[in-house]
Amino acid sequence: MTLLANARMYSVSPAAKAAWRTLIEWAAQHAAVPIQFVEHEPPLLLSDLWSRDDLGIVQMCGLPASLRDPSPTLIAAPIPTPTRYAGRSVYMSDLAVHVDSPFQTLADTFGGTAGYTLKDSQSGYFAFRYLLLDKYPQAQYKKIVGHLMNARGIIKALVAGEIDVGPLDGYVFDLIRAGDPAFAAQVRIVEQTTPTPMPPLICTAPLEAAALARLRGTFLSAHQQPALTPVLQTLLIDHFILPEIADYAETRRRAERVEHDGAPWP
Repeated sequence: MTLLANARMYSVSPAAKAAWRTLIEWAAQHAAVPIQFVEHEPPLLLSDLWSRDDLGIVQMCGLPASLRDPSPTLIAAPIPTPTRYAGRSVYMSDLAVHVDSPFQTLADTFGGTAGYTLKDSQSGYFAFRYLLLDKYPQAQYKKIVGHLMNARGIIKALVAGEIDVGPLDGYVFDLIRAGDPAFAAQVRIVEQTTPTPMPPLICTAPLEAAALARLRGTFLSAHQQPALTPVLQTLLIDHFILPEIADYAETRRRAERVEHDGAPWP
């Protein structure tokens, strides 16, 4: 079986895309796990990719990972370098408005138009909805615009005036600010959500225990490889850890609360 690799989730700039490919190919080669990169670009849905049983090294949102049956095998998860991650393998959603917007706080946007990416996204949908439900239970928007696909889609909608506020995967936005600062500078952040565990690298294909151990070991040792220093710097990664699927139970619980207690969004 040919094992597929994909890093679309965080290949948000040309530099990030090249760095992820270098890192994943290095890990696979040193672990002696043959892979083949597959392009799965928008409008193709990541959920279709994640449903496959031949994935070797693929980034997967923590919420779908927690819901998938059978569960994916977790390989590693990054600890980002920016200080707001506090040395933890977590991320958050940044609630963004247009840079020239009169809104200074999230509450200022209530009554306006909110956007989201896709309804299976933790960072692009559920994190925003849970924050509203938990912190601003009376908040209402006159209009909801969905299916904006990803963080770049949110930023484009803000720039076009189609929405007043929308959620950005915080790590994605950090990578965009690093790799495409002019694009990122079109928006600013008015609030961020509570951190949740960082999306992991996973596999769904059956791997022998020894091969899996080697693959995990390559990612866990990546920060010790001088040749990978510029790659990790581009990706804003300090080092990798090995997460457990149970780490994402709270992410799932929050999504379930949104589905149960939140008003439907179109």
